[in-house]
Amino acid sequence: MGSIGERITVSDKMQDDYSYLLEAGSGRLSHEEFTPHFTPKEMLAMGVFEGKYMNDCRQEFPESWFTDAKLSDTADPDLNYFGIKSRQPLSEWQRKGWIIQPDPRGWFQWYCRYYMGRRLPGVDDKQIKRWKGFARHAGQVRKNCQQNDLSCRPRQRQALLQWAYDCMI
Repeated sequence: MGSIGERITVSDKMQDDYSYLLEAGSGRLSHEEFTPHFTPKEMLAMGVFEGKYMNDCRQEFPESWFTDAKLSDTADPDLNYFGIKSRQPLSEWQRKGWIIQPDPRGWFQWYCRYYMGRRLPGVDDKQIKRWKGFARHAGQVRKNCQQNDLSCRPRQRQALLQWAYDCMI
């Protein structure tokens, strides 16, 4: 993984010549209200985004994240932890205003970069606020499902995983 002070340069299908500075140590989540349950590596290994999320930008992130990752050239719902379709097209996210620049792939891309050590005041606060708002889904699973019944609300559980929340509740 990169080290503090290293500049990461990105050139992939969605960003060309974007760069950012690593300002914190990898895995140091310096915002006290941001306590994700899973690391990006764990999420990729469990099965998120139908295996299609980060195929063209792997060089930006540590190779170790992809050792056990469930990836595919085409979206495959069977690769998701809960084996269901779980995502809307990027165009829908863009239409709804859910993409916060400079992360054109959305929240998970922001989380990966934050986890690596990038810090962007303002952007980080917005994304952490969005993450905190997602907690309502965990509350709905707790309210409507028996504890450890992973067959209950699988779509909501997959969404929780994709936002780094404990989906095994």
